[in-house]
Amino acid sequence: MVAHQNSKASQERVAIAGKTEDKQLYPDTTYTGFWSQPVGNEIVGLRYFGAGHTNGDSFVHFENANAVHCGDLMFNRRFPFIDRSSGANIENWIKALGKARKAYDKDTFFVFGHAAEGFPVTGTREDLKAMQNYLSKLLKFVKKEIKAGKTKEQLSEAGKYTSIPGAEEWKGQGIERGLTAAYEELTESLNGK
Repeated sequence: MVAHQNSKASQERVAIAGKTEDKQLYPDTTYTGFWSQPVGNEIVGLRYFGAGHTNGDSFVHFENANAVHCGDLMFNRRFPFIDRSSGANIENWIKALGKARKAYDKDTFFVFGHAAEGFPVTGTREDLKAMQNYLSKLLKFVKKEIKAGKTKEQLSEAGKYTSIPGAEEWKGQGIERGLTAAYEELTESLNGK
């Protein structure tokens, strides 16, 4: 089992807190930036471009097939879960998706962790670009609301917002999670944390 070193640390933290260490299966190999190894007729490469959905997410590239599994780094037109307790960072997530778009070619087949109803769980670099746009618009919207004096509670009030301006195709349940995470990230950076 292979994972980014931050992913293993998060697994350990959660298992200790939940007193489930004896049931946890930890990775026996960790990496920091890149890991690759032949597996059968395939070469599997893991890439870490920094914190995104958590601080340990990897893009998994099946090199011979030219397919990349994005896991929770990609929510195709569905409001993402931004796991702040495990080091998520929206600003860097935008950069990580940009790095992935450059790392893989136009023919790469992407498999996403999630998709909204009516949208596929597979796609192209253009879908990664759309996710970047959503996250950028989320930060821009929340920053504007903070400047207007909105509190985190006002932003995360259930049903108050149904979409993010400029990224209306993102839908489903959970918009409040993104609004809350963006608020916390932006106010921490404004307060110098």
